[in-house]
Amino acid sequence: MSPPPVRLPSARCRHLSGATGDAKYLDIAVAHAKTAQRVFPRPDGSTPHVFDFDPATGAPVGPGTVQGYSPTSCWARGQAWGVYGFTTIYRRSGERQFLATACKLADYAIGALGADYVPVWDYRAPQQPNDIKDASAGAIMACGLLDLSAATGRQQYRTVALRLLSALSQTCLTDKSARAEAVVARCTRNRPAEDGIEISLPYADYYLLEGILRVLQPRDVDRAIDLSAP
Repeated sequence: MSPPPVRLPSARCRHLSGATGDAKYLDIAVAHAKTAQRVFPRPDGSTPHVFDFDPATGAPVGPGTVQGYSPTSCWARGQAWGVYGFTTIYRRSGERQFLATACKLADYAIGALGADYVPVWDYRAPQQPNDIKDASAGAIMACGLLDLSAATGRQQYRTVALRLLSALSQTCLTDKSARAEAVVARCTRNRPAEDGIEISLPYADYYLLEGILRVLQPRDVDRAIDLSAP
């Protein structure tokens, strides 16, 4: 049996706490985030796709990957989830250690971006920065950076977020495609499996629209996205 992978922080448990009034879901989210914080970030701020634990003993097995290039690479969409997720769990828990981790991951991702500001699918793939793109990673990262800028007061994060959103809007939309079934193109689902190479993905559309909302209608963001503090 393959050991169960741990992934980077999700917002689902915190939303359950808000919807049900039961704090245990937030406690689960915080515990998961602390585990992810312990095993994912490398000293340079990059992250693997997954981290495996022995299902019988709970002992750590080590980093792995499914959609990234290798266990030692940095899958771009996972890195973006980390920026977004650690910023979100900071907002819900108030624990500043999560904010520091979000900044560490954000700084690495910003440094790994190419001149066109559309992330490659894996920041450590051999052909980067001239590899295939994953626009969904850019959309998720833009939202995370906008939130991180608001949480830290660092204008740099907002500046990069705006460049990401501009790059996606200028080079990754399907407005000139007769086959368009989505808003954003140039997304990559699973490069190693050759499954969905530079296609459209629904979460790219969602996070592009969330990013636009965060920029153009910031007063309405909290009605669409739970940004409340504990």
